[in-house]
Amino acid sequence: ALKKEDNITVKEYRTRLEDLRKESKSSFQSVLTGEQKAILEKKKTDAKDRFKQIDKERADQMKTRLGLSDEQAGQMKKNREELQSKIKAIREDKSLSDEKKREAIREELKAQRQKNSSILTEDQKKKMKEMRPNKDDIPEGKPMDKKTI
Repeated sequence: ALKKEDNITVKEYRTRLEDLRKESKSSFQSVLTGEQKAILEKKKTDAKDRFKQIDKERADQMKTRLGLSDEQAGQMKKNREELQSKIKAIREDKSLSDEKKREAIREELKAQRQKNSSILTEDQKKKMKEMRPNKDDIPEGKPMDKKTI
């Protein structure tokens, strides 16, 4: 019904959509039993552990592909950990709307890229650019598959 309303502003649409998501999540949580909530929490914890493992593997691959020194790899790891803690703080900030959170996260990611760029040599930057997919090669509206990434 919200999508069909033509006479509302984008800001109002986003606010109402955010409220609907919160309401949906709340009603979902209210029907779960204690056991189901525990299972859900365990799945979240398992997913976080898998993410940490994937992150470590990705960092090891980057170190190998770019030929990073131990010092460079350590600096990039430190930057990654700082970024993760900043993003976590942004997500937990109740005073920010979802849109403001996305904007703040985008800014942190941009700063992260600049920090990492300052660590790399010109040759490593060139290799990094070659590793990333060209945005022009990705069809609009289609999700990227593993081959694209």
